[in-house]
Amino acid sequence: MNIVRTGFYTGIATASRLLAGLVVIKLVAWFAGPAGVGKLGQFMSLMSLLAVLAGGGISAGIVKYVAEYRNDARRLSRLLAAALWYALCASCVMGCAALIFSRQLAVWLLDDPRYENLIRILAVAQLGIALINYILSVINGFMDVRRLALIQVVGSLLSVAMVIGLSRWLHLYGALLALVIGQVLTLAVGLPAWWRSPYFQRNMLHMRFDPEMTTRLAAFSLMTLTSALLPPLVNIVVRNHLAAQYGWEQVGYWQAVSKVSDAYLLFLTTAINIYYLPKLASTHERQSLVIELRNAYRHLIPVVIVLAALVYLLRDMVTQLLFNANFSSANPLYGPQLVGDVLKVASFVLSYLMLAKAMTRLFVVSECVFAVSYLALVYVFTAYFGLVGAMYAFAVNYLLYLLFNIGVARRYLGAI
Repeated sequence: MNIVRTGFYTGIATASRLLAGLVVIKLVAWFAGPAGVGKLGQFMSLMSLLAVLAGGGISAGIVKYVAEYRNDARRLSRLLAAALWYALCASCVMGCAALIFSRQLAVWLLDDPRYENLIRILAVAQLGIALINYILSVINGFMDVRRLALIQVVGSLLSVAMVIGLSRWLHLYGALLALVIGQVLTLAVGLPAWWRSPYFQRNMLHMRFDPEMTTRLAAFSLMTLTSALLPPLVNIVVRNHLAAQYGWEQVGYWQAVSKVSDAYLLFLTTAINIYYLPKLASTHERQSLVIELRNAYRHLIPVVIVLAALVYLLRDMVTQLLFNANFSSANPLYGPQLVGDVLKVASFVLSYLMLAKAMTRLFVVSECVFAVSYLALVYVFTAYFGLVGAMYAFAVNYLLYLLFNIGVARRYLGAI
């Protein structure tokens, strides 16, 4: 299956997830205004953190090694038994931690202790979230894109129904609660779909501690955890900084533009993740890697440029459609954000080479360095340019990250 066909199936799945996300944003904007959208971003950052930590951050590792071992039954069985053990142990630890600190998290993130019970529900849900992440990763490793898309589409439809029902009853609280329940509901779709796959075997649900495989997963998960944990943490710090400087209403404008970017880029980043991670992991010849990377740029960069240009030209309509008239002040923020989006996709393609080839130390150091540089740029640029400075910081940081990844790719390919 090539990137075009993969993009078609992932596009359908992404559209369903995008619809679910836009319904949530629209309802929150309606019920709670810009300040509510800002708090929605905070809660979604927490969900992203816990979702990754729930499975020990090994989803990408499972994809990589399933792609490598799928023709080696013995090693595949060892890998999956170790992965399931790892994921469920990590979910129990993180769930307990979230339960213990639920009140502190509610006050820190949402500035309201009344959301403590919501954090507790999210903590209990970690076990189910870890299991569905494991199932989706195995399916992705086998490059069964159609089955993966089916699970995500049906799961998104269930989530939309949950959001509409709970938000009408509980408003902002209900919308946030629906986000949690929607993730767990995906398990009811994913598990039967996986059972019916031609590659499913009962021993894939066995758990066992395997020192060798656990060490491999732990090293790989360090990269995944770094890339998955730093952005939500950094965004929390950025929101708190912007809120202190300009108020939560201004944070809502920044969050709105960021969410629009996340929405349309989801089509591309999902295709990159589902296709290129297992593909690059299972490809070892220099010329084959070069061809895959060239094809990525030939297909993806023109698409992201066109999409970014359309969003910019239609920014007034997009803002009105997705939010409401109160968000018109967000329109001047689109320009630098969309430039940064193009640079982001260009850098992501190359960064997956580090992930697929397990360049652990280099990947972790680079993620930390560029997270710190983004924060520094936000503080400097907002001091000079105001709220739009956060968007300038986003674009400049991804330009630097792209240049770094070009250097890494050239060095790796030259050494093969």
